[in-house]
Amino acid sequence: MQIKLAIADGHPMILNGIKAMLAPEQHIQILHTCTSVATLLDALHMDCADVLLLDIRLSGADSVVVCRQIKSLYPAIKIIVLSDVSESYYVRQMIRSGASGFLLKSADQEALVAAIKTVAAGRQYFDEQLQQLALQEMLMGRKRAYNDGLLTKREEQILTLIADEFSNQEIADKLFISLRTVETHRLKIAQKLAVKNTAGLVKEAMRRGLAE
Repeated sequence: MQIKLAIADGHPMILNGIKAMLAPEQHIQILHTCTSVATLLDALHMDCADVLLLDIRLSGADSVVVCRQIKSLYPAIKIIVLSDVSESYYVRQMIRSGASGFLLKSADQEALVAAIKTVAAGRQYFDEQLQQLALQEMLMGRKRAYNDGLLTKREEQILTLIADEFSNQEIADKLFISLRTVETHRLKIAQKLAVKNTAGLVKEAMRRGLAE
């Protein structure tokens, strides 16, 4: 069975490298190569791929939002996020958004082909180095947190609940405070951390060790 593949990465060198590594693979057809979200969405609309390799830092886009949007439009597509070790904290959030796997950009041809074939078959694939890092962090109890004093303890508490996908009303009920109070705290947290949306708040929670 031939696997139709789309690749979305803002760096031509990486696109060319992936194309070169997959050239010998007769069962993998590179359907689209895109450098932006707009071109990616247009390409998938014309002919949807089976598997998408998605750069975690695609040109000016929030990868979590893009992943969720594509899965909403094309539920059958399997998404492999192209990442690097320093961004391992994205794993949980990207999985929640519908990603089927994570692959380091430094992966060799064997790992690349294995990742594509694995997710195309309906299974998840995670780069071995990322798995080892996640295990190490869990065993060591290491957090990426930094105590910069920006947030109060109540704000940290609310940020943790936001990262755990509680709605504003659910947070209000859980903490025995009013909905308006939660909304006010949420706005102040966003302003302090200079983020614009929920995805940004979740990323900050992960960076601060308030979420896994």
